[in-house]
Formats: sequence, C-alpha cells, structure tokens
Amino acid sequence: MGQGMDIGSGRPQFGELLSLRGSRALVTGASGNIGRGIALRLAEAGAKIVVHYFSDTAGAEETVAAIAEVGGEAIAVQANLRESNGAEHLFAAISNSGSAVDCVVNNAAVQPVQALGEMTVEDWQNVMTANLDGAFGVTQAAAKAMQQQRIAGAMVNIASIEGLDPAVGHSHYSTSKTGLIMFTRTCALEYGFAGIRFNSVSPGLIDRQGLDKDWPAGVGRWLGKVPLGRLGEISDVADAVLFLLSPAARWISGSNLVVDGGMSSVSRW
Repeated sequence: MGQGMDIGSGRPQFGELLSLRGSRALVTGASGNIGRGIALRLAEAGAKIVVHYFSDTAGAEETVAAIAEVGGEAIAVQANLRESNGAEHLFAAISNSGSAVDCVVNNAAVQPVQALGEMTVEDWQNVMTANLDGAFGVTQAAAKAMQQQRIAGAMVNIASIEGLDPAVGHSHYSTSKTGLIMFTRTCALEYGFAGIRFNSVSPGLIDRQGLDKDWPAGVGRWLGKVPLGRLGEISDVADAVLFLLSPAARWISGSNLVVDGGMSSVSRW
C-alpha cells in the first residue's frame, strides 16, 4: 500500500511516513489539472507512475515530462474506461510494461453543467458511466491483480463536496460523486481482508487558470463564505491523496477526507 511493509508490522520510521519509494501508482485521468498534480506529487514521494489518459495524448506526455523533470519515472497508457473492457485493456498494458501497481487513484471524471429538467437519459448515463463505471472497472481489475500477487495496496477515489451537498445544474455529477463515496466504503468492507485500503477525497472549489473570469459569481460566493479565505489549489488535493496512500494512513480505510477550506462547516441557516 505504498508502505513497503507487511500488514501488522511495526510503525514506520518518521522519515518514511509519506514515502512511496518502491511503489508503482496508477492515476487515471492524469493528462491535466488535478490528475497531473496528483501524479507529480506521488512521483516526488518516490512512486513510479502510470499516467492514464483517454484522448489527450499531448497532456499525458506533458505529465510524463513533468515527472521526469523532478527525477521521477512514468509511462503513459491510453484506455477508454467508459467501455466495458476498458479497465481490462488498461491493466493488460500495465502488466506488459513492468511491475504491478500497488497504489491507485481513480480521478478520471466529467463535470457537465445541465438543468435536471433538460437532461436526457443519455446525458445522465454518460456521467454515471464516466464517473462511476470507470472507477468500478479500475477498482475491480486492480484489486484482482493485487490479490493474485498478495499485494497490500491502497486506492483513493476522487469524489467531491458535491457528493455531500448538491449544486444546481450538477444533479448527475453530484449523484455520481455520492455513489463514489459509498462505493469507497463498500470496497473497504469487501477488500479489507486482503489488506487493501480504500479512501476517498472530496475537494471543494479548486482554482484553475481563468476560473475567476469564467465563473466570477461562483468564485465570489465561495470566497465570501469559505472559512480559510481562499480557493483550493491542486496541491491541496494531491497532498491529501499522498497522505491516504502513504504509511501515515496505514490504519485508515473507508473514510472520506473533505478538502474544502472549511466550507462544509459553514452554517446553512
């Protein structure tokens, strides 16, 4: 589980608490933004990285190059996780490329904005397929490989605070993230016997280039309410993922870590 130690062994040394040396981590949707930030941070912690992408080849290559710049090692693997055999193809490619993965981050997702009353069944299903079915397929394939090789691994699903509180225009997205949080807990229950840990991270509003221009009203509302007084940064999410994959979180499974600057503590009345 990125620990380099067997289940039930003694506590790691202080300097090893956040180390992933000796691990190989798969990050889905790692061709840009949050996925790239997570992959880079895990590489900085010592893990070899499998950069998954669907269509953005240039973005995936940029992630691989960024990891190489910090002295890390990474490969890019393409797979369409919306297809029923997408995860199978992904893990076949991983198996052919070297050692198995012992850390997995299900980050790939879509976030369309659409009024519920204008949504078609196809619109709804497209989000569920991308955000839930893909994570299901990757998780099942990864857990199977870990069990076959007796690897005590760790997985983190990237959910959202919208999985806890809905947002207008995001009914399909919010529902998919609620499902992902519960999926995380059920995985922790069913795979715990094999020593595989599952947790989720629920980010709040994460800054990106041009966000304040694209959505000034939303950014303004956020900044007017959030206790810690700023938008989230990609590094905030990446560091939470690193913690949950690391030996520091060796007895944490089935948890949802909210990373939102305290927004979830704001009174609703």
